[in-house]
Amino acid sequence: MSPDPVPPGEGVSCDIPGCSEASHRSLATAEARKAFPTLGETRRTHLCKAHYKEWKKSTRKERELERLGR
Repeated sequence: MSPDPVPPGEGVSCDIPGCSEASHRSLATAEARKAFPTLGETRRTHLCKAHYKEWKKSTRKERELERLGR
């Protein structure tokens, strides 16, 4: 059995270049690239609270249209 993944905020830092805050949430890198196009080639991207809020603001309209069945 594989070990449990590390929950966000426990020993993982934000993946945005230049940020060293603790991770608050993790997203699929494809989703995170919509707001941060300079991310590396990983499956998941860990974001601190401030960068997660920035991602939410920059993708708000797109996520709303997705929910409505665009």
